[in-house]
Amino acid sequence: MNLANKLTIIRVILIPIFVAILLIPTIPYHNYIALGIFIIASLTDFFDGQIARRRNLVTNFGKFADPLADKLLVCSAMICMCTPLVGADGKTPFNVLIPAWVVIIIVAREIFISGFRIIAAEQGLVLAAGWSGKFKTAFSMFMIIFVLLDINHPVFIYITWALIWISLALTVISMIEYVAKNKEVLKQ
Repeated sequence: MNLANKLTIIRVILIPIFVAILLIPTIPYHNYIALGIFIIASLTDFFDGQIARRRNLVTNFGKFADPLADKLLVCSAMICMCTPLVGADGKTPFNVLIPAWVVIIIVAREIFISGFRIIAAEQGLVLAAGWSGKFKTAFSMFMIIFVLLDINHPVFIYITWALIWISLALTVISMIEYVAKNKEVLKQ
């Protein structure tokens, strides 16, 4: 197994650790610990792609596992951040909660694209993520980081909301582009 694929596996391993720490508000500074884990996991996404392309280590496993790891990381974080968690002090831990309907649209897109990839795989095709999907993932990761930072300042809150809406728009745009680019998969 090459280094790029090992980084993808590390990202998958970090997901349940991130979720557990985020969902246990009795852990001191759990938001910031979860933020650190999320940033490390997000960086593995950046580096595994860079390493795979520079060292010519692109594999079918990487084409499959990397976007799946991204989906698991982003969807897990957003699901955790759309429900108000109540801490020991009786307060919710975030100034901005991602609306559940936004999370549903984003998760539905991820499930749809995964199903689309399964259909392609049955036809012997391995579909790599396109640039709009990668941009969507990066934007979603920045949005999650801003929610986790949880800075209670109007400008910061406006930026966080802008990132949520842009992530939603990129989700829809990237899905349309992905299907349009690979529509031959649906013809068989």
